[in-house]
Amino acid sequence: MYARLLFLGLLSCWLLSGLGQARAQTTPNTLAQPSLQTLPAPARPVQRPDSTVRVPLPPRRPVALVLGTEPADQETIRRYRYRKVLPDSAAAVRELRDLLLALQADAYLTASADEMRWGHDSLRVRLYVGEKFQWAQLRNGNLGDGLLTRAGYREKLFRGQPFQPKEWAQLQENILHEAENQGFPFATVTLDSLELRGAEVAGRIVLQRGPAVVFDSIQIVGKTKTRVGFLTRYLQIFPSQPYSQQKVQEAARRLRQLPYLHLKAEPEVRFALGKARVYLLLEDRAASQFDAIVGVLPNPNPGVGQKRVQITGDVTINLRNIKGGGKGIGLQWRKLDASSQLLDAQYVHPNFFGTPLELGGTFNLLKQNDQFLTIRPRLQMTYPTARAGRVAFFTERRSSRLLADSAALSVYTSGLPDNIDSEFNSYGLDYSWNTLDDPYLPRRGLLAGGQASVGTKRISRNPNLRENLYEAVALRSTQISVGGRVERYFRMGRNGVLFTRVRGEALVNQRLFLNDLFRIGGLATLRGFNELNYYASQYAIGTAEFRQFTGADSYVFLFADQAWLRRDITTETTQDTPTGLGAGLSFRTAAGQFQFVYALGRDQQQKFALGSGKIHFGITNRF
Repeated sequence: MYARLLFLGLLSCWLLSGLGQARAQTTPNTLAQPSLQTLPAPARPVQRPDSTVRVPLPPRRPVALVLGTEPADQETIRRYRYRKVLPDSAAAVRELRDLLLALQADAYLTASADEMRWGHDSLRVRLYVGEKFQWAQLRNGNLGDGLLTRAGYREKLFRGQPFQPKEWAQLQENILHEAENQGFPFATVTLDSLELRGAEVAGRIVLQRGPAVVFDSIQIVGKTKTRVGFLTRYLQIFPSQPYSQQKVQEAARRLRQLPYLHLKAEPEVRFALGKARVYLLLEDRAASQFDAIVGVLPNPNPGVGQKRVQITGDVTINLRNIKGGGKGIGLQWRKLDASSQLLDAQYVHPNFFGTPLELGGTFNLLKQNDQFLTIRPRLQMTYPTARAGRVAFFTERRSSRLLADSAALSVYTSGLPDNIDSEFNSYGLDYSWNTLDDPYLPRRGLLAGGQASVGTKRISRNPNLRENLYEAVALRSTQISVGGRVERYFRMGRNGVLFTRVRGEALVNQRLFLNDLFRIGGLATLRGFNELNYYASQYAIGTAEFRQFTGADSYVFLFADQAWLRRDITTETTQDTPTGLGAGLSFRTAAGQFQFVYALGRDQQQKFALGSGKIHFGITNRF
């Protein structure tokens, strides 16, 4: 009885004196401390400092936890699971303490262990459960209704409901988060005008805002060419703006999304004279890129004057964070075979008109032998979210036209050729999520993304083809394109990394032609096959690759690529399941990162054979 009266007295003093004031990010919960009498532990043999004889400790023996309660409380105790036999006395005390904490968390605030007795192999406890406390009323003291609502307060949740300390502490935290994001980082919350009516608690929420604080500036610590003005707009932390703890926390996540910056420590905030200055410890990362990759591929069907081996090439130039303003320019040229070429260009402009939006544009050109030429310009607006995600809205125009002359097209008298003149104007949404620990050589993390677009496809009449061939063709139709990609990196042992990836795309239209389809094959998509070897209207590719690192940026690897491809066009419907297997190595040299890959491929047309292996090697130089 004395223990219960003492606990109620301490509870009243704590609530009335403000010891339970919740401070930002630190909300003590004294209600969660169980009343547990401290009894002396069983005596242990004492070893004198000058003694050379080691006396062994007594062996651990199981201890039974026996609870004695009032008959009215036995039904309540049955609802809680606890171990009745523990491996030793310390475990028995911990189990009892956890049971008391669980009772108090469920509004039995006066639950206590009134008496404890140790036996030879048991701990007997006289347990008092007590009444279940509940809210009589929790009134709004001086908070605005909008702030209280955003914090999750609902009057019905605090009227006639159990008084659970965890819910009250969570409400305090929510109120403090709202306050510290509106310029009051030193706010405190108290429960004022406390009334105890038997087992009912009533009171008022009072917010003491403290001094108002505004942002002063961003200070960069470290060697970097990145400008403060760019980071101010990118992080949306402007001088004289009300202080927001959420923006400070988001700053670290946003900075980690920039491949050309390395955040060496969490942002630090210093307060003085009502202002907050944010310090960022940054270091430039080598992100601009120049690389050249040469491919040596066998030519299965050499023509007159052609060699049995063909050389392909890949040259990439990527400039990032130009003049410290976050802008980027990229250019990639690839020679696919003797007469086919691919060109990609891109431009990125961050902080469009001072907003966190990022304006970007890409241009893609594909010349496939003397068959067709496809051009794809794209304009997109990207918003980098605070939690490692990026949302982009884009519009794209895809235009493809035939390169064959009238003589080559005159043979088509009964049907259209596999390629066609067409245009596809689309609008779409792209989302990506990146938690990789390194943008270039990740050891762990997740990279996921998805894209969907819809638009109108128009087929143009070619003057070199007969008019009657277009009579049964819908010249205007709706076309849908969807795609997704998930990459995951797992640490395996001390220096091993398992890289897994699944990606795929699908094109939906009632009448597709070859030059409408996705192109698959080569080092970037499906190793072991020629560059852009396959045409597919739907595909899925799974990759498993094990990397054994021999240094910070050197590793050897084994990989397997398994694909499912479907081609569904006007003249045929086919499926294939090609497989690529291989190995390679990558290591740092004075000229850059050197990579060598050897791969074998198998599909319906060919089997695994050393003579059809593909070799890719090149150097990637980042500066």
